[in-house]
Amino acid sequence: MNSVMSGTVVGAGSFSCEHCGYTLTLVGSDTLTACPGCGGQDFVRASLFGTERITAGAGASADHSNDGELVQPPAVDREQWLARVRARIEQPGEYLCYEENGEQRTIALTREWTRIGRSLAADVRFDDPTVSRRHALIVRHADGVRLLDDRSLNGVFVNGARVDGKALQDGDEIIVGRYRLAFLSIPADSEQPGEDAHDSSLHSIS
Repeated sequence: MNSVMSGTVVGAGSFSCEHCGYTLTLVGSDTLTACPGCGGQDFVRASLFGTERITAGAGASADHSNDGELVQPPAVDREQWLARVRARIEQPGEYLCYEENGEQRTIALTREWTRIGRSLAADVRFDDPTVSRRHALIVRHADGVRLLDDRSLNGVFVNGARVDGKALQDGDEIIVGRYRLAFLSIPADSEQPGEDAHDSSLHSIS
């Protein structure tokens, strides 16, 4: 089976990382990116129905469930990063937090529906071929916040497990394509002054 490298326009299909087995599913004339699991550059065409495994780097572990769900280890410094993010949030509420191009972004969830995807119509937009045009939905109800897979190709993961729909808890990690996001729920009694606000980007979806 011939190998292809990231950065190549490969067209539609599934491509498996030769290093860790992570499978990317592309549509149209998308460009193959570096592996979201390990950063590898070499891929082979893969079956859409294969069960793949992500192998973590040294000192970490990864596995898959019986039905092929991916289980990715969290970033080593995730707890420290979450603590810094919390310290910068001034108002109670629900938030999505992530890093892009070295910048921390914090999104205040203020609407009943928040769309995540590659589409220009998405409320939280990631211009990346690992993200479907309509990838995920976050729904806010009086009894909590729920994440839904919006018929994405590569799936939606919460704390490493693939989900179709899941109620979110404070601190949950959401994986959308190659992006890792944190869901934070800040109660009114833990409001605190922001720190280093100039280092982050706070947005409100209204």
